Amino acid sequence: MTLEVFPKNWQVIMTNLVVQKYGGTSVGTTDKIKNVANRIKSYYDNGSKVVVVVSAMGHTTDELVDLAEKLSDNPSKREMDMLLSTGEQVSIALLAIALEAIGVPAQSFTGSQVKIITDGNFSNAKIEMIDRTRIDIALSEGKVVIVAGFQGIDKNENITTLGRGGSDTSAVALAATLGAKECEIYTDVDGVYSADPNKVEGAKKHQTITYDEMLELASLGAGVLHPRSVEFAKNYGVTIHVRSSFNMNPGTLVVSEDKLMENIRVSGVTIKNEEARVTLPEVPDKPGIAADLFGALSEKDIIVDVIVQSSPSNGKNTISFTMPRKSLSIAEPILKSFAEKNKTGNPDINDKIAIVSAVGVGMKSHVGVAATMFKALADNSINIEMISTSEIKISCVIKEEEAKKALTEIHKAFKI
Repeated sequence: MTLEVFPKNWQVIMTNLVVQKYGGTSVGTTDKIKNVANRIKSYYDNGSKVVVVVSAMGHTTDELVDLAEKLSDNPSKREMDMLLSTGEQVSIALLAIALEAIGVPAQSFTGSQVKIITDGNFSNAKIEMIDRTRIDIALSEGKVVIVAGFQGIDKNENITTLGRGGSDTSAVALAATLGAKECEIYTDVDGVYSADPNKVEGAKKHQTITYDEMLELASLGAGVLHPRSVEFAKNYGVTIHVRSSFNMNPGTLVVSEDKLMENIRVSGVTIKNEEARVTLPEVPDKPGIAADLFGALSEKDIIVDVIVQSSPSNGKNTISFTMPRKSLSIAEPILKSFAEKNKTGNPDINDKIAIVSAVGVGMKSHVGVAATMFKALADNSINIEMISTSEIKISCVIKEEEAKKALTEIHKAFKI
């Protein structure tokens, strides 16, 4: 992931620069916007130059989606981006008004106004370049700069959006562009926990966690940060500080592995619900057949997670994989066509599964992690249907009805 910065000859690094991002729950009402404004004022009064990225208020994005769906079963992605980008335009203007009301000069910008240039992939665009010129001018005039998150503009000046959670990515990309060493992400939680504290009693907040751990946790259902924002932070050396917008407590720092004093064995346990398992039996054991299957799914933007292929027997094998339950309606015609073309058995679909995962960079230097996790499940009569591993992750597919129990028991087993 490469981010081009313009102008390229800009040499000034502002050591007192603060980049902050506030999510939808943090600016969900005018009272909450006033609280955010007062927090920003405390930084401004201490001499900091502040750049703020803001999401749409509360459930605005969902409400806009609902409006579109009342008009069309299949609205164009371009027009959806045009529609959804308006949510952030409301919140940035209101925050600027709130700051001006308490004596803090502020100026708001949409993604197109500060030239956050993206590719043309509507609804899931990637940032390619940011022109910092207007931001630098506003900062030099002593203003707080407020930028709409989640959005940009492509080379043809079409408004694009970065996908759900894209405001995190906007904020980290701006921090990288402006040379900030830290980006504060304000949410409705006060840091990254060893498990969802709403589901697991005794879950502990981390003071620090690595980029790689956070990437795994984010991709496995921990909704604290968007995975692409963590990728940006890792690539550009930006520390992310996850904090609550409702108190002044320190949160969790997301940093490189070499900044940790000790790599604990397991740092987090997650559950990913709303998943389905697909099993294709009697698949011919020949080169290219898996590429055909997963290539066809990829063309429809279907994300595949855990994949298991059995050893061949009599020239046949079985391929099983997991995917989001919401994508089944799109995937089923592809699976049927693949089965007919390759004369496989009928696809078997189970839409009542969950994926429980343990994540930790300490897995690289500690033995027995898998055994501990599997024993915790076995002791509670929870059957494992599929297993997937990486250097710092172990994931197990289980019955959805056993998800909460599995999460609690694995967390307890690792004594996090």
